[in-house]
Amino acid sequence: MSSFLLGIAASNGIAIAKAYRLVEPDLSFDKQTMDNPGEEVSRFQAALSTSKSELEQIRDRAGQELGADKAAIFDAHLLVLSDPELIAPIEDKIKTENVNAELALKETADMFIGMFESMDNEYMKERAADIRDVTKRVLSHLLGVQIPNPSMIAEEVIIVAEDLTPSDTAQLNRMYVKGFTTDIGGRTSHSAIMARSMEIPAVVGTKTATEEINNGDMVIVDGLKGEVHINPTPELLEEYKRIQADYEKQKSEWAKLVNEKTVSADGHHVELAANIGTPKDLKGVKANGGEGIGLYRTEFLYMDRDVLPTEEEQFEAYKAVLEGMEGKPVVVRTLDIGGDKELPYLNLPKEMNPFLGFRAIRLCLEEQDIFRTQLRALLRASVYGNLKVMFPMIATLVEFREAKAILEEEKQNLVAEGVKVADHIELGIMVEIPSTAVLADQFAKEVDFFSIGTNDLIQYTMAADRMNERVSYLYQPYNPSILRLVKMVIDAAHKEGKWAGMCGEMAGDETAIPILLGLGLDEFSMSATSILKARSLIRKLTSSEMKQLANEVLEMSTTEEVVEAVNKAVGDL
Repeated sequence: MSSFLLGIAASNGIAIAKAYRLVEPDLSFDKQTMDNPGEEVSRFQAALSTSKSELEQIRDRAGQELGADKAAIFDAHLLVLSDPELIAPIEDKIKTENVNAELALKETADMFIGMFESMDNEYMKERAADIRDVTKRVLSHLLGVQIPNPSMIAEEVIIVAEDLTPSDTAQLNRMYVKGFTTDIGGRTSHSAIMARSMEIPAVVGTKTATEEINNGDMVIVDGLKGEVHINPTPELLEEYKRIQADYEKQKSEWAKLVNEKTVSADGHHVELAANIGTPKDLKGVKANGGEGIGLYRTEFLYMDRDVLPTEEEQFEAYKAVLEGMEGKPVVVRTLDIGGDKELPYLNLPKEMNPFLGFRAIRLCLEEQDIFRTQLRALLRASVYGNLKVMFPMIATLVEFREAKAILEEEKQNLVAEGVKVADHIELGIMVEIPSTAVLADQFAKEVDFFSIGTNDLIQYTMAADRMNERVSYLYQPYNPSILRLVKMVIDAAHKEGKWAGMCGEMAGDETAIPILLGLGLDEFSMSATSILKARSLIRKLTSSEMKQLANEVLEMSTTEEVVEAVNKAVGDL
């Protein structure tokens, strides 16, 4: 039966495919007394055999796509499944206690997990995690329940999940994943940002997608309106195929601007840059005519792994991006971990309010070994392109000075070692804390540039968690208070002859672009897929008229008034 969900349009486009639920399965069961333990042992062996062949497939694919080191994890899992020390006690328990295989498996596995976890040895603790993973897989086969594995998807699907972590999203194969929908999240949640960088339609914050959509349901994700249609009627399906074709036609019109400069109707040039997470994203940047990288989120190098990346691994990643951009500017943000981005292997204490806690530059200034390794890699890579380094979450001038001093120290060390480093590397900060925006005139005397991180600046200014749907109405990019802070930052930069960019999602927002052009923003950095659409819009705008619009909206009282004024000024451009 056809049904419909409304959520938040997080990534443009229309996707039509079968649903693939990326949801933790229910692995609960009851204890049972079995009349025929022999049959129960056979059932256990069959589940064991299926698990082995599944792991072999996953290992082989991981080897091809992710490299031998990632595949080695699954070799360890296969060894566990062949270990008589684990298997024999499970089979003995079934035979001697006449219990169901599920109970024998769980009790035996829990005993080994408890034993290994209590040992003061990192290797043994890792074995406990391996046992937990593989026994969960065997249990799922005993119960006839599927454990989702996004890396094994081999047909066109739409992912349905409560939420998607950055590591979940990194595993998705663009060839098969046509779109996704989640229960929670907003336009600025990581799943939404990743969807835009992967160029796949997404609708987030539907609240009930995982309850209402079953595996294999036909689903339409309308990333233009924020709608999800489940098992649509043939008529609706046809209508959406037409909408999809029209949208693709519009995209091909925008594509004609790929090699054009971003110039307003009266000749004012601004730079349209892209936000990226990995060197693989460069392809999308070039295909969409990016004039630079305005934000390279380096934390993705640190995620979905068990140890910190080495200096060499980081150097290769930064070098690849700098070389790939062929002299165009590349703004690299230093490690921004914390908040909703955790690194389990760092064992950081849980915090009551992680968004306001020990994260980003605060973590780097305390954990200097991690910071210095990254800075050395960046400095070594600087000779391969046009590098600019940006420090995130700067709240005080003292923090910026400390971070700059550490970078200068590492630069001197490298030069002393005979390593070449670029003569001049611009150093800037992300302006995402209201105190920094208010003091922008003082920061502008010392930094080389500002990049306004509106995702956090808005949530901190409005005191509203951007991941919380119940207060999502307060996530207001066009609120005059936000616009005034943005103006303060841009004006402060220009007064000192510096440039000001924006790397938050607001930079690619069609309602915000006319105002930002009027406020004098120099660089707009956004998901690569938003660039051509933004370029098309800016070419139709007159900067002098937008300046007048910006002055008007700064005097307004509400978001609604601002939106109305923009719509009136820009109309149907």
